[in-house]
Amino acid sequence: MNTVSEKRQALIQALFPAGVPRLWCPLLTHYRKDGRIDFDRMSAHFHRVVPWVKGFLIPGSTGDGWELDDEETAQVTEFAMQQAQKHEINLLLGVLKADTEIMIREISGLWTRYVGKKMAWDDEDTIRMLRTRRICGFTICPPRGKELSQKKIETSLAEILALGAPIALYQLPQVTENEVSPDTFENLIGKYANLVFFKDSSGQDRIAVSGRDKGGAYMVRGAEGNYAGWLRDSGGPYDGFLLSTANCFAQELYDLIRNLEKGDLKTAGELSERMSGAIRDVFSLVQPLPCGNAFTNANKAIDHFFAFGPSAMAMEGPTLHAKVSIPADIIVATGDILSRYSLMPEKGYLA
Repeated sequence: MNTVSEKRQALIQALFPAGVPRLWCPLLTHYRKDGRIDFDRMSAHFHRVVPWVKGFLIPGSTGDGWELDDEETAQVTEFAMQQAQKHEINLLLGVLKADTEIMIREISGLWTRYVGKKMAWDDEDTIRMLRTRRICGFTICPPRGKELSQKKIETSLAEILALGAPIALYQLPQVTENEVSPDTFENLIGKYANLVFFKDSSGQDRIAVSGRDKGGAYMVRGAEGNYAGWLRDSGGPYDGFLLSTANCFAQELYDLIRNLEKGDLKTAGELSERMSGAIRDVFSLVQPLPCGNAFTNANKAIDHFFAFGPSAMAMEGPTLHAKVSIPADIIVATGDILSRYSLMPEKGYLA
């Protein structure tokens, strides 16, 4: 075995002996009114999602990965590690930082704490420890800056990949103000077998549809909407989904994937249209909010109803990282949208 692609496939098989999950969730971070992280609520939410989702990114953008301070990030990561051990899920640890040096430091610190072996993707003892810990990779974005050249982006990502840890690359221009180009991706994928996972939330999907060599990396879509047409089962370019809406529509997304696998494009398409309509409308509702991001805010508004059922309409909205609640008019409108698309739960997981 001497090609980078073959080595990557061997690493993926070693990290995912039961196969890579097709549905992943960037779990929400819930807060109490005083701003402290509400781990009881996070645990209840996790237990609702985990029957259908076997892969998690924590903390991701939807989990406020860009807003959490160092202590909050450590707390959320420890929560994720505990859940991974209890439920044998697959875990991508989010290292969402704007600076390359900080990302390297954070990955090194997480590795020392949770793995302890040398940082080498091709070391059997290291892989065994990663599997024991249920860690399948570290998720990074390119460093932030709209002025960064592709050469600078490639050099920065190469520094991180050279560490030797399994890496998931996350395309998120809404935050980083730049994108990894298809050329840059192809260069990296041709050199580093530990680049095993790629997520694109841009909505442009330039790398996925480029026709460039993906080297066998596992490709997941993070942008919302038109779900049925994006997976390979229906002729699309992606292997799976890593979606903010898996926080709310985990069962529906799971069912959509299974219908596509069975070749039932009609049922999958109908379910896709309902979810796409609801998400489009709720995302539009939360756009004016001055804090948080649309992925987080829309899913918190929807999860409010999955937690408390239809009665959530009259309850105070969930707390954001900025210690403010989602306004009542957005909550009421979200409830109306869920009812209109027949996605309102009969009873909440906290009711």
